[in-house]
Amino acid sequence: MDTSTALLRVLDQLADLLDRAADTPPTAPTPCSDYDFQTLRAHVVGWLTAFTDGFTSDDHRCSDADSVTVEGSGADQVRQAAARLREVLPAALAHPLNIGDAGMPGDMAASMILWEYQVHGWDLARAAGVVWEPATDGLEASLAFAPGMLTPDFQGAGKAFAPRVDVGDDAPALDRLVALSGRDPQ
Repeated sequence: MDTSTALLRVLDQLADLLDRAADTPPTAPTPCSDYDFQTLRAHVVGWLTAFTDGFTSDDHRCSDADSVTVEGSGADQVRQAAARLREVLPAALAHPLNIGDAGMPGDMAASMILWEYQVHGWDLARAAGVVWEPATDGLEASLAFAPGMLTPDFQGAGKAFAPRVDVGDDAPALDRLVALSGRDPQ
């Protein structure tokens, strides 16, 4: 499965998850230690909007993620972003995605977004007590991609990502991905 297809599939699942989690208390803790449910949902919806604006704009520049207000559960905003992305992916991946003052190759950005939304979907699902089951082939693609981003500069005590959690090589792909990203799948 290509990254565009995997990303769009995860976004469809994320919208459904947000619908199912609509009654989650805003301050419910998530495995993403810096965010409660409401703050993580705002992060996810805000950045998805920003990334989508970047992939669909002429200058490939992301908008300001912090300026986005979540409406209701955020599910409709995720669906709208996914619909916009369906119109431009995979062709948009040939262009750099400009995030602030930095540019990132479009295909790399899509892989990063896929990984981020698989893990943050798990975070939100855990907080809400609902099931999150992204497709294994997309998870395997993220397991191949994420180690290149999770360098010692970004992962460890006091850094953006907690240290990796040891799980067996035979663990399910989602468990391996969240453990790689510094979360305990248990």
